Amino acid sequence: MALPLKSLAFPALLIGALELWARTTGRGSDAIAPPSAALRALGGAVLDGSLLEATAFTLGSAALGLLIGAIGGVLLGTLLGLSRRAARMGYLSVEVARPIPSVALIPLAMLVFGFGLRMEVSVVAFACLWPMLVLAQAAVLQVEPRLLEVSRALQLSPMQRFVWVVGPAIVPRLFVALRLGVAIALVVAVTVEIAANPHGMGYAMMIAQQSLDPALMLAWLAWISVVGYAINVAALALQRSVARRMGDLSA
Repeated sequence: MALPLKSLAFPALLIGALELWARTTGRGSDAIAPPSAALRALGGAVLDGSLLEATAFTLGSAALGLLIGAIGGVLLGTLLGLSRRAARMGYLSVEVARPIPSVALIPLAMLVFGFGLRMEVSVVAFACLWPMLVLAQAAVLQVEPRLLEVSRALQLSPMQRFVWVVGPAIVPRLFVALRLGVAIALVVAVTVEIAANPHGMGYAMMIAQQSLDPALMLAWLAWISVVGYAINVAALALQRSVARRMGDLSA
């Protein structure tokens, strides 16, 4: 997807203004560094390997947590969407657990898993589970009722009904949920690293802040935003590719 040149105007103006302010009014500040200094710091992180190592850990944790949360959310959402009895039985549990902030589980996850990959993945999976569940349930409820009637008339098993009828019908809506889940996974992974987990991009940014190195801190912040943008573009491209394969010519 080509990036319109006009969309670069405001970021370029903002960066230029920050560069000018940091070199004049904000000279010597321990909180703000010029973007040019942040770019040099980012280059140093690339050369010493810390950028690749931290990025790989964060993206790996986010991807694994998203995978677990998405599988659980889609399966549970499909069940709740197809069965009114299951929806009534699970309503209270879903509505009580869904509002719990994912970061509130960090102390519990630390007790269960300790520091490291498993702790971060568990929190990310919990955060991604609920939007995937809610959107999957909503997608199933919007499936054409006649398709479900045909599947029952053909005496398809629940698995066959999902594979041949429900699954293909909800795929376009699931990609909306997936794009939301991707953003949530990255945000939660970085948040966990800032708050508790001594690994990844969030932790690297915290170390830069504690070391009073604003250039490196801003470099990590900018890199996280670039990574997030790239992931969103990739998810959107995948969504459009699948839509074209399924015959949606408007994608």
